[in-house]
Amino acid sequence: MSLFSNLSSFAGYVWPFLLVLGIVVFFHELGHFMVGRWCGVKADVFSMGFGPEIWGRVDRHGTRWRLALIPLGGYVKFHGDANAASAGADTIGMSEEDMRVSFVTQPVWKRALIVAAGPFANFILAIFIFAGVAFFVGQGVLTPRIEALRPGEVAEAAGFKPGDLIRTINGKPIESWSEMQRIAQASAEIPLDFVVERDGKDVALTVTPKLRVIDTPFGKNRVGLIGLMGSSKPEDWQIKRFGPLEAVAQGAMETWYICERTGSFLAGLVMGTESIDQVSGPIGTGYLAGKVATFGFAALMNLAAVLSVSVGLLNLLPIPMLDGGHLLFQAVEALKGKPMSERAQEFAFRLGFLFVAVLMLFTTFNDAWKLLRG
Repeated sequence: MSLFSNLSSFAGYVWPFLLVLGIVVFFHELGHFMVGRWCGVKADVFSMGFGPEIWGRVDRHGTRWRLALIPLGGYVKFHGDANAASAGADTIGMSEEDMRVSFVTQPVWKRALIVAAGPFANFILAIFIFAGVAFFVGQGVLTPRIEALRPGEVAEAAGFKPGDLIRTINGKPIESWSEMQRIAQASAEIPLDFVVERDGKDVALTVTPKLRVIDTPFGKNRVGLIGLMGSSKPEDWQIKRFGPLEAVAQGAMETWYICERTGSFLAGLVMGTESIDQVSGPIGTGYLAGKVATFGFAALMNLAAVLSVSVGLLNLLPIPMLDGGHLLFQAVEALKGKPMSERAQEFAFRLGFLFVAVLMLFTTFNDAWKLLRG
């Protein structure tokens, strides 16, 4: 393969990754920035990326908007912050006016609002991306009709038959094959009560999805499987269209579903039922973005929405250096009536930095190893 072909292939992964990451990071930081401005706090810097500045300008409010060389994140540095991570204060020699617009001198409820606004903006972004795709593109829906059964799987033993049309699961109406799959995959070892339509009559069946570990491009995934195969008939496919309000509701439901699944995964990591092998870093996300981009712009935007939810949830974890760590400190301050000591905060930030650094190194190595293997 020629050098030009290699470079073209590499670029095919880089631009989708930078586009997706840029959208997610920009809206996260914009959440901090907008609520900070609403609270009367001055932002000294709004940076997309880290490191040396490529481009910058100062607006009429005194905020420097900048693009930096390393496009793997961003930050808003508020007035009075000692650094971009808001790890400490720098109010020495400040005038009364500077103190008034400084982040660190604001009441704890304002600081908590500003911190929480970043993850909240990620959730709002995800809702509107999902809603936009639903409204402008629609959603491909496969009728939940069973075409075949996998031999020896639990569905066969439970009495399912080809031609059955799935009506409800645990009393919930099922409108698509993907909806059935989501419920089954999230219910490993949990009995599910199905109602299927067979020859014009309703038939009740109970099946317990079997826990299986399946290989994905980025590791192993633990899911519940039944052994049903969906219809391959073109007439069972349709494009579902959504009105504006329906699209927003659909976006909210998709966002909530991802929150639920991500929360279950994180709980599984803590309990030891999930593998950290499933966690991806920049290399894995870039690889996935390049693959998804081949399916079109709508698919890439859906990935941006999923990543936005993940970034929002990750930042809410109570880890110093992340927004959740700041919120934890502010909760302690609200309960005690005074902030934690600078020494305690500095120690916590060092631990948080170490955790984030180790996680980045692990995910980068893990992604590289997976790509080298396959």
